[in-house]
Amino acid sequence: MSENKKFYVTTPIYYPSGRFHIGTAYTTILAYSLKKYKELRGYDSYMLTGLDEHGQKIQEVALSKGKTEQEYVDEIAEIAKTLWAKMKLQYDDFIRTTEPRHEKVVEKIFTKFMENGDIYKGEYEGWYCTPCETYFTPTQLVDGKCPDCGREVKRMKEEAYFFNMKKYQDRLIKFYEENPHFIDPEFRKNEIFNNFIKPGLEDLCITRTSFDWGIKVKGDEKHVIYVWLDALTNYISALGYMSDDETKFNKYWPADIQIVGKDIIRFHAIYWPIFLMALDLPMPKKLFVHGWVMMKDGKMSKSKGNVIYPEVLIDRYGLDATKYFLLKVLNGGQDGVFTPEAFIEKYNSELCNDLGNLLNRTIGMVNKYFGGVIPEQPKTLTNLDKELEEFINEKNKLVEEYMDEAHVCDALDEIWKIISRANKYIDETMPWTLFKEEKIGELNDVMYHLAETLRKVAILIMPCMEDTSVKMFNQLGINDEYLKTWESVKEYPEIKDLKVVEKGEPIFVRLDVEQETEFLKNEMSKK
Repeated sequence: MSENKKFYVTTPIYYPSGRFHIGTAYTTILAYSLKKYKELRGYDSYMLTGLDEHGQKIQEVALSKGKTEQEYVDEIAEIAKTLWAKMKLQYDDFIRTTEPRHEKVVEKIFTKFMENGDIYKGEYEGWYCTPCETYFTPTQLVDGKCPDCGREVKRMKEEAYFFNMKKYQDRLIKFYEENPHFIDPEFRKNEIFNNFIKPGLEDLCITRTSFDWGIKVKGDEKHVIYVWLDALTNYISALGYMSDDETKFNKYWPADIQIVGKDIIRFHAIYWPIFLMALDLPMPKKLFVHGWVMMKDGKMSKSKGNVIYPEVLIDRYGLDATKYFLLKVLNGGQDGVFTPEAFIEKYNSELCNDLGNLLNRTIGMVNKYFGGVIPEQPKTLTNLDKELEEFINEKNKLVEEYMDEAHVCDALDEIWKIISRANKYIDETMPWTLFKEEKIGELNDVMYHLAETLRKVAILIMPCMEDTSVKMFNQLGINDEYLKTWESVKEYPEIKDLKVVEKGEPIFVRLDVEQETEFLKNEMSKK
């Protein structure tokens, strides 16, 4: 493995609010899919996730439950880790902002900013949204409410330390001019420029005195370091920045991709780059901004009774079906919509009919026509064979291009085009007719190409649907580890003496539309 082939991907650190719905799960699934893909391509991949555990709203929620703040966030941390384990998302680090390793780094960064003249003390008066832990100017409010969550805001006034954002505005603009593709999709960058940067940056309030659950300012302990300076720096504190051991930081920073939801783009596209500039550190290579998983009646909300949790989908339909739907529902940074009908339709048509049937038909024909042994690679190719091979090679290139850009939905679309083409190939070659007419040589070619196409599909879906990939290898009788590698997708190796299972179990079983739609609607209505 080449030393410079490293890949560092981060999710935002999540707010501890209880169970995680499918929208939150999407971000972590996406990050892990990219990590897994890069590992298959030979990269030393590192994934960070975690929890943002300080702030006024956490203190208020904990007290309302009769718990200490630490007791409350400890419980939520276990909920998060249990869910990620259930989803088999193998992150490399789980950072919590209450950990000493993080708090010490934040204290050092605050001190450095003070020494550099980036921070000054003043008094803040403005409109504050407690759930978003954000101050807004009057012009930023929408109908007098928080522009991010739509909740009521309060007029607040308190002594605070401020970060001099204006000092870095020209440098930030220059960075975006020189790196036009830093934010993906581009229209999100335009939103940031038009709504926040061009009108002129406001200095950022970075401490609070109205609560005490957070990292105290050394020498001025009535001040608690405000959430965004605390939270954003987790991406480097987790790597050991400013610690006694900066090995990981030196190895993995800058991040190759940082994945965030559209609701926190402002903090990651303005504050975070400026903090890095003030620390004289390189920028991440890409900020990927995804939309929200919406319901028909808008955002998921317990009060609306329209929330669906990933555990429900996993327990009922399997992990890979859940991951597949979520990775397909959001595309191009736009919002996507979850409905029971859409989930069941995609499961039945794409997973059961397209992929499941292709595998079942192939296994069945290999058993029927060749005693369960996959035929050897043909010496010559028919025009249909050549077309299929060329098609797969072309789609494989597109899959890699899309995965490299974090456009996983598009990559899955290309993989499913391979599956559709293979199903069409069966109709074109009609193996049953070849067998009946005793054209064994041609039948040999067809069955080899179907088995080989399924082998390639099993590899290509591995970053997103690892369990399904393993089941496909097992049914095809593939044990040679090289035949499971990404690099082998570009080849047509000899797959001699591979014995498929005698009777393949369906990897996806067709669902009863009415019954399952009713089940999901009942789950969504629970509060």
